[in-house]
Amino acid sequence: MAVATLHIDVVSAEGQYFSGPATFVVLPGEQGELGIYPRHTPLITRIRPGVVRIQKPGSGDEEFLFVAGGILEVQPDNITVLADTVIRGKDLDEARANEARKLAEEQLAHHSGQIDYAKVQAELAVAVAQLAAIARWRAKH
Repeated sequence: MAVATLHIDVVSAEGQYFSGPATFVVLPGEQGELGIYPRHTPLITRIRPGVVRIQKPGSGDEEFLFVAGGILEVQPDNITVLADTVIRGKDLDEARANEARKLAEEQLAHHSGQIDYAKVQAELAVAVAQLAAIARWRAKH
């Protein structure tokens, strides 16, 4: 019996990061982590910074991508992730993420009327999500 699959495309303004079949996809939805199997109910939602895990058919290998937010569209046999930014798991930089987190925390702690509070909070959320993704990547590899 053939394994049911769906097609997933992960894209950002920089280009296409993944396009192919999957048996299962996990990603960070606005209200929590979403798990999507083939024939899922149609859905459109925002995604928050975090990891997109794509289970490939046959081998059981997973594609691991960090997204910094975006939009998700799910159709019964197709998923489209329109991400603000995408970084492949192997390309995540812990030193850069720690520096971004530290800078954002300093700006929030010593804020003056000169900073864009919402922007700094968003930068902090992305840095923290990247650090969590790095920890998850290391645990798997």
